[in-house]
Formats: sequence, C-alpha cells, structure tokens
Amino acid sequence: MGKFERYLSIWVGLSILAGVVLGHLFPPVFQTVAHLEYAHVNLVVAVLIWVMIFPMMISIDFSTIGEVRKKPKGLIITFFISWFVKPFSMAALGVVFLQYIFAGFIPAEDAKSYIAGLILLGAAPCTAMVFVWSRLVKGDANYTLVQVSLNDLVMIVAYAPIVALLLGVTNVVVPWDTLILSVVLYVVIPIVAGYLTRKALPAARVDGLLDALKPWSIIGLLATVVLLFGFQAQVLLEKPLVILMIAMPILLQSILMFFLTFKWMCKVKIPHNISAPAALIGGSNFFELAVAVAISLFGLHSGAALATVVGVLVEVPVMLWLVKVANKQTYEV
Repeated sequence: MGKFERYLSIWVGLSILAGVVLGHLFPPVFQTVAHLEYAHVNLVVAVLIWVMIFPMMISIDFSTIGEVRKKPKGLIITFFISWFVKPFSMAALGVVFLQYIFAGFIPAEDAKSYIAGLILLGAAPCTAMVFVWSRLVKGDANYTLVQVSLNDLVMIVAYAPIVALLLGVTNVVVPWDTLILSVVLYVVIPIVAGYLTRKALPAARVDGLLDALKPWSIIGLLATVVLLFGFQAQVLLEKPLVILMIAMPILLQSILMFFLTFKWMCKVKIPHNISAPAALIGGSNFFELAVAVAISLFGLHSGAALATVVGVLVEVPVMLWLVKVANKQTYEV
C-alpha cells in the first residue's frame, strides 16, 4: 500500500465525521443531492462508485477469465457463504441482539423494523465496494469479477424470495427496477467501460493509466462516505445509542463471515489472491442496494432504512481493518 492507503481508515473516519457535520449544517444541500435519483438509486453515489471501481475493471484481463473454471472451489465456497449462510446468520443475529439482548432499550415494533433492514443487508452480497477491497489485498481481479458476477446473477432470482422468507411474510415486493438498475450501474457499465478502455489502449499504457486513476479510486470512496452520512446526519445525531445497538450484530456478522470464508479457503488450499477477496465478499454487503430497497419498501425515515445506513457506518471501517488482517496472512499454495 502507498502512504495514503496505509492510513485510509483515518481518512474514512474523517469523512464520516465530515458527512455528519456537513449534513447537520447544510441539510438543504444534501436533500437536493438525495433527490437526484432514479428507481431509488442515487445517481451521484452511482457516479462516485464508478470512480472507485473503474481502475479495477481496467486491470481485468478478460482474455484470461476462462481460466477461472479450472479453479472452481473458490466460486463454490463464495456461493455457499453468500446464499446459504450469510442471510440467515444476519437475521439470527438481528433477532438475538435487538429482540432479546437489547429488548429493554428498543420498542418491539422498532426492533422489527431494524431487523428488516438487517435482513435486506444480509441478503445482498457485496458487489461494488468489493473491487476496492480486492485491489487493497492484491486480489486476482479476474477471479473477483467472476465471484461478483455469480452473486449478481443469483441475486436477481434469489434476493426477493430470501427477503420474503426471512421477513416472515409473503407480500414483500422487491422493486425490480431498483435491483436491476443497481446491478447495471454498479457492475455492467463499469465492466463494459473497463473492457473498452483496455482494448483501446496499447498494453504499455494500461499500467500508466492505472497509476493515474489510483488516487481517484480512493477519492471516490471518501466522497461516497461523506454523502451517505450527510444524507442521514440528523438521524445519526438524534439516536446515537440506537445506532450502537444496531451496529453490534452487523459488526459481529462481518467478522464471523470473513473468518469463516477465509479459514475455509485456506483449509482447502486456495491461494491468497483468491481467498482474501472472497473473505471480504463474505464479510461485506451490497449496502447501496440495501439502502435503496429499504427506502422503497419502508420509507426514507423508517427503521429499516436507518439500519442499512448503519451498515455503511460499520462496514467501511471494519472492512479496512479486515483488509489489514488479510494482508498480514502469508498463506499461499
């Protein structure tokens, strides 16, 4: 890592603080930006995410993606953790913490709303931000792309049924325009742009372009954090204890899923440049989609929407710590 990336957790912390302060001082500005959306997907945040992940997409050598099929174990483990463990463990942790451990501090109806937000988080495996985490652990860009693409394909058909099952009702309608638009904005368009850019440039110039874009990737991350926390500044300031209680199951979920995935992959001798990004996929969530769906289903000021924003509060600093944990591992096959 470079000097700036080495202290990224500090910059993220300052960005969170800046977002809350600016959102409190200048709410009309953030309200205006918040309304620049289509199908509950904020277009400004989408652009910033493009800035974050575009360098990763350029670094993908699409001609070698076919080699991934020769190493299927990593994909199988990623698939199993993302769809057979993670959604259900998040729901279980939410119930344990919010309906039992913190039952004396949170009204029952509010707890149900917060748990709904946690379910929306847990059922959406990370898509966009994982490309940033993968680059920070020197992951195999091609393999990471295939892992993410597999989750995206499954998400289109499995997200709604899993959410409906875990919420315990049959009339939950996931806004398909939000789901599909999110995948297109955060995955399809950056992939196509990266492919066309790599194809248009001589091979010798690709590395130079990546070096030039690298700082912008981090700037995109920090600007995204500022915006998301600026949008919810008032709620975060008004309910600090509730925020802390919601954060506990999310924090535990991220850590448990990371180590479960990483240790499993190490046990079956999957190399670090595949196992580390996969573990980060296991520990993170597609919070952009979860926030959008929570707002669409339950409203902007609902407990579910608040829980998904708390997911951002927990995830970014925790994932930066887990990146450091992954980088300290020396396991290779």
